Amino acid sequence: MPDIVVSVINASTVVTDDECRALVAALQKQVSQDFAPVWGIDATLIFVPTGGAPAAGTWWLSILDNTDRAGVLGHHDLTPDGLPVGKSFAGTDKHYGHSWTVTASHELLEMLADPDINLSVFVHPEQGNGKLYAYEVCDACQDDSFGYDIDGVTLCDFVYPAYFQTFRQPGSTRFDHQGKLQKPVPEVLDGGYISAFDVNGSTGWHQETSATLDPATSRALIRGRTSSRRERRRLPRSNWVRSTAFK
Repeated sequence: MPDIVVSVINASTVVTDDECRALVAALQKQVSQDFAPVWGIDATLIFVPTGGAPAAGTWWLSILDNTDRAGVLGHHDLTPDGLPVGKSFAGTDKHYGHSWTVTASHELLEMLADPDINLSVFVHPEQGNGKLYAYEVCDACQDDSFGYDIDGVTLCDFVYPAYFQTFRQPGSTRFDHQGKLQKPVPEVLDGGYISAFDVNGSTGWHQETSATLDPATSRALIRGRTSSRRERRRLPRSNWVRSTAFK
């Protein structure tokens, strides 16, 4: 049994327990059959139905309505045990016409790959031009159109480790699970983005996006709101809040 156990909690009013249960079954296959062989990270997923409480000592993936539901897991950064939390806002996704299952998959895989939200890769192509790129495994290929189905549930595409290896030549290897990316970082697909930090500037973490993003409805911009991984990456650990929702 993998060391990591993730409670997938249905705390949403727009997703039924049956829908969430089907998602968890598909996510388990994605993690164990697709993700773990490439990244060496596996996990056991446990479904927690509406009104249920996650087991102590588990990581959380919370299926929520939107970022404004602060009283229902919306604004915590760690579990009560100080363990990682992932959050997927199904209500927000449905409002903007995005697949909530793709977002849930996105959040789960990124939490597994970088649970402390502190990993990055340094790219220094020439003097005076160096950037850190966040080690997020779904952002570059996160658009629904690049997702794939497992048992009728659409899940997010994800990059392979080679994506973060800048010595790789275009088309020389597989950069993502669906085989859509042709170059390493900072290449992104339509609708994708990457978080960058210019070490020679003072802008801090910012987004580099594809040219096709609609600023009104883009998941890349919506996911940057309160309590997202992108927001937490900017916060010092002293500002991270443990949940008390299930205490």
